[in-house]
Order: sequence, then structure tokens, then C-alpha cells
Amino acid sequence: MSEHILSIIWLTPLVGMLVVMSLPKESKDLIRYVANAFAVLGVLVTIPLIRSFDSSNGDFQFVERHDWIPALGAQYYLGVDGFGYLMILLTVVVGWLSILCSWASIQKRVKEYYAFFLFLQAGMLGVFMVLDVFLFYVFWEIMLVPMYFIIGIWGGGRRLYAAIKFFLYTLAGSVLMLLAMLTVYFRHYEQFGFYSFALEDLMRVAAYSSPELQFWLFWGFFIAFAVKVPMFPFHTWLPDAHTEAPTAGSVILAGILLKMGLYGLVRFAMPMFPQGATNDTTVKLIAVLSIVGIIYGALVSLMQKDWKRLVAYSSVSHLGFCTLGLIALNPNGIAGAILQGFNHGLSTPLLFLAVGIVYDQRHTREIADYGGLANRMPVYTVLFAISLFASMGMPGLNGFIGEFTILRGAFEVSAWWAGFGVLGIVLGAAYLLWLFQRVMLGPITNPKNETVKDVNLREIVVMAPLIIGCFWIGLYPKHCFEILEPPTIKLVERLDPDYFSRNGLELNGDRALLGALPAAEPAASE
Repeated sequence: MSEHILSIIWLTPLVGMLVVMSLPKESKDLIRYVANAFAVLGVLVTIPLIRSFDSSNGDFQFVERHDWIPALGAQYYLGVDGFGYLMILLTVVVGWLSILCSWASIQKRVKEYYAFFLFLQAGMLGVFMVLDVFLFYVFWEIMLVPMYFIIGIWGGGRRLYAAIKFFLYTLAGSVLMLLAMLTVYFRHYEQFGFYSFALEDLMRVAAYSSPELQFWLFWGFFIAFAVKVPMFPFHTWLPDAHTEAPTAGSVILAGILLKMGLYGLVRFAMPMFPQGATNDTTVKLIAVLSIVGIIYGALVSLMQKDWKRLVAYSSVSHLGFCTLGLIALNPNGIAGAILQGFNHGLSTPLLFLAVGIVYDQRHTREIADYGGLANRMPVYTVLFAISLFASMGMPGLNGFIGEFTILRGAFEVSAWWAGFGVLGIVLGAAYLLWLFQRVMLGPITNPKNETVKDVNLREIVVMAPLIIGCFWIGLYPKHCFEILEPPTIKLVERLDPDYFSRNGLELNGDRALLGALPAAEPAASE
């Protein structure tokens, strides 16, 4: 099992999909039980991965490599480092909670719904563990199909428009990535005489490519991943998709799918084309777009009247921090960006779950239709407050750790970057606190809110793991940094080989204190 643990992890939900498809569609409760059982099994099969993963090792672990399409040089090639490890853990947990939270809200075409969700889970897991660029592209495209149907069939009133927009945006970005992928693929053949899609083989092509070519190839990959993040100005599909998707669709979209863009940048775009990533034009343009996204997302969130749409636009702002950290090109910025992406995968699904709990009772997302819910839903109010505080980055919760680390990395490059980031944090606190005040506090002015019920046990169980994760990272982030440090150091060395020596930092294997002070001068001899 230890030799094939990654295959077992991504195949488990796929087997669950096949089992669900074999059940009679009239047996809705049986379908729910089976789908949830496979979702829980998906969490359980990651336990060997958790127990065996070596956080001090910056190389890929649990590697599986077999020929798949020899004529093309494509392989079934899997492996994980610290970046992929955290994303796999996030995927299995959020995927399980997404399926669990659908128990009462999905009543039509239940069989197809759970089958699509399990298929989506398999596709997302594949993205975070493949090391063959061709196979990565296959998983990247496959997961579009179930998400399209989840939005288009079980979404809101404008679900078809939102589903098509989501599909076309992602597909358009993927075409650019495909062209860049084929370019580097054929250049590898020209330089080494054989075809290969393996990541380490394609990374060698950078040494034989001009800075100009690397620049354009980097942007071919970058735009595909920026659409998925989503980064300003490629973000316009996100509010529609979030607003129209069912609650579980919004949870999985915010929790996992957006992280695929961040992961693609640190796994493929940046290490494959280091001169393109560190190009001065690239750095300045991405930094400006990230800062615009931070401020723009926060300001638009302040103006929203739709509760769910507000949370959707907040993702544009929060993920702007992540891309700003990545383009800082230093250990604090990169590690903080991935950690903040992981944090966003905990706190924003909490917000969407909170919206879904009330929406299932009141069937409206208009903020003006609420007010005074704390009088009827005290437990829910506490859970919602924790979600807000985690999202706005309050000390003691996970968002603070990620934002502080990103700001430290950004400040190493430019005080202006950090200054705009702080402004985004202030605006984030403004729109989240104002949302809490309008929805939760004051007297109940709408008689329909008198009948709402507090959270039940199933809803508490769904939210509890995410809340525990928010407190865990906020109070004890050491373990996450230990996991992120080795792959972060390897990426920084790939992008800037002289970074650590220039800053007086000594590496001990794959270890170096992130942001450590320069080494002290040797004492003068007497």
C-alpha cells in the first residue's frame, strides 16, 4: 500500500462514483450514505500518507512512475512534496464536508449529483500529485466537466450562464497553457533527442532557452493559472459561479479549485521558466495586478447587497495577497502565499457554509432581508463570527499567520507593496464586520426571520473541522512552516540561486529559517 498510496487516494472517490452510479436512483438515502461513506474513506486512506510523510525532505515522496503513452513520452508519474501534501489534505477534508453538507439541500437527481462530486474529487486530487505535464493537463481539464454540471443543474436562477462562463474562461486559459506546453515539449526533443513530459525533464529546457522565450512561455502557463486563482482582471467568472452554485459547489470551488491556480504556479510555471518568472516586467505587472485585485475586491465587497456575492468578491481580494507573496520571490512571500491559500481553503468555505445554512431556511441571499439573527441563532452566530475573524486575519486564527508572512515577504521587496496590502486588510475588516452587523445584530425587523432555527448537529459537524483547523494554524503554525520550508527553499534557489548567500543565510540540507537574520560577522582575532 505504501508504494501506491497516491494512486489509492485519488482512485478512492473514483471507485465511489462507480458504486453510486450502480445504485437505483430511487434509493436516495442509500445513495447519500454510500457517497458519504466513500468521502470518509477518502479521508481515512490519507492516514498512511500523513504518518509517512517526511517534512524535512524537499524531494518528491511516494513517487510512482510507469510508462503510459510511450509514443508521446507521457508517463503515469505521481509524487508529492510539501506544497502538494498540504493541498491533498485540504482536498480530502473539504471534499468530504462538501458532500456531507449536501444531505438535506439536494433533493433532485441525487444520484448524478453525488457521482459528479466524487468524480470532481478524483480530478482535483490528481492535479495535486501528478509530475507529468501531459497527465496534469488531463486532470486539469477533466475536473471542468463535473463542476460545469454541478453549477448548471443544481445552481440558482442564472446557473446556465454561470456554468458556461466558468467553463469557457478556464478552457480559454488552458489553451494558452497547452501551446506553451507543446513548445517546451518539442524543444526538449530538439535538445535531448527524446520526447518527455516529465517535469524534471522539461525544467532542463530552461537552460537552453533564451530569456525572451522563457518570458512568453511563462505567461502562457501563468494566464491559465491566473484565471483559476482568479486574479484580476481574469476574475469575472468567479462571482457568477459562486452565486449560482449550490452551497457545496461554492464550498469546493472556494476551498479547492481556486488553489489549483496557486499550486500550478509553484509547481510548473515558476520552476520551469525561472527567467520568465523573475523578469522585471513580469514582477512589476503581477505585483500591480495583485495589489489592484486586493483593493478592488475589497471595495466591491463593500458594495454588495447579495450575501453570497460579497463572500465571492472577498476571494478576489484574499487571493491577491497570495499572488503578491509569490511574486515577491523570497521564502517568506512564497511560503506565506501557499499557507494563505491553505488558510483561505478553511475560512472561506466556512463563510459559504454559513450562508447556505440560512439560505436553506429563508431562500434569499439579500442582506437586507436579514437582521437580528443572533436573537434566534446564538450558536450559529458564534460559528459565523469565528469564520469572519479567521477571514479578516485576527490574531489567534489562521488568516493572521498567512497575511503577516506575506507582508513580511512583500516588505523585503517594497514597502509600497506591504502598505497596499495593509490597506486591503483594513478594507477586509470593514466589509466583513459590516456584514456581521447587518445580518446578526439589532432587533429582528423581518417577521420571516422569527421562524429560523439554530444549527443542528450535522451542520455543527460540517463546520467543526474547518474551525479547528483555523485555530490550529493560528495558534501553532510551526508544523505547516516545517512542511513548506524545504520545497520553498528549492523553488527560491531555482528562481534566484544566489538568494541565500547574498542574504547571509546558510542552508542545512533543506532547512533554513524563513526570513532569518544574516549570519553574524566572525569575531576579530586578538
